[in-house]
Amino acid sequence: MPKCTGYAAKDATGLLSKMEFERRECGPCDVHIRILFCGMCHSDIHQVRGEWNNSSWPMCPGHEINGVVEKVGANVTRFAVGERAAVGCMVNSCGSCTQCAVHKSEQYCKQGPIWTYNSKDADGTMTMGGYSSHIVVDEKFALKFPENLPMDAGAPLLCAGITTYSPMRFYGLDKPGMKLGVVGLGGLGHMAVKFGKAFGMHVTVISRSENKKKDALEHLGADAYLVSSDEEQMAAAANTLDGIVDTVAIDHDFNTYVNLLDTNGKYVVVGLQPEPIKFGAFSLIGKRVSFGGSLIGGIQETQEMLDFCSANNIVCDIEKVPMSYANEAFERMIKGDVKYRFVLDVNATV
Repeated sequence: MPKCTGYAAKDATGLLSKMEFERRECGPCDVHIRILFCGMCHSDIHQVRGEWNNSSWPMCPGHEINGVVEKVGANVTRFAVGERAAVGCMVNSCGSCTQCAVHKSEQYCKQGPIWTYNSKDADGTMTMGGYSSHIVVDEKFALKFPENLPMDAGAPLLCAGITTYSPMRFYGLDKPGMKLGVVGLGGLGHMAVKFGKAFGMHVTVISRSENKKKDALEHLGADAYLVSSDEEQMAAAANTLDGIVDTVAIDHDFNTYVNLLDTNGKYVVVGLQPEPIKFGAFSLIGKRVSFGGSLIGGIQETQEMLDFCSANNIVCDIEKVPMSYANEAFERMIKGDVKYRFVLDVNATV
């Protein structure tokens, strides 16, 4: 079995260090991908530190993977050696349940999808992610990465991109002229702004302070900026938005933001706040507000998202770092000290 070099956590300290492990041989339906770049997601921190109570170690994280195909199995038809290929949050699913076979939403597989890392694979081994030299995956779960997009800045599209694109499409928050609010301007939030503008929407960024106002308006092209701690600003903006995408992953008062929605507005949560969500029922009933959530997207929709990004020249704003910087990057991510996603330069430094 081929040896793979990666950075992995050995225990719940989450400290990453270099480690060698085995990947499976490239089977008849597999593609063997040399990893060039891997984005760093905040969920990587939660997982390596055991904060979701489902972790197994050693764990090599990473599910925003971009690379080049080095080998293909005999039955592979969608990829050839030398082509670009990407891998997102999943590497397999049952393929036969309603969610997989009919709705093409493998992320909601009734038997549970096999995640790219920290998940039991079909052969009983634990999956290992993209902070590593290469990965072997069934071609059904590999994605065609557009030739016109940079592979480093494009890597986070495999999670941050699809996590915001999918709910905007599903909940109909994708129509020209609609008014969209984006709560939180980080890795997810800045992608929601970019998609909103590409859809032709009027986009308002909502943040706790003025700190990100210039970047939101001048760099990302948002149309408006609200400081959520400013009661006068929030009151003046009440009942003005058609939809909200909430990307915040820490405890916050949802009532504050629901009030911004107009009648029939839609509030979509994509940030993984650990605390229970609380808000008054009248906030929903009084304006027939819909409240929902969303988890990444299926493989077909993720490819659709990549093609949309290709057509609209959308990538993430990143800071590219060597693999050896991963632990420091984690600490900066916790402090919110990155605009807006770290990407590991895997091929140059592993």
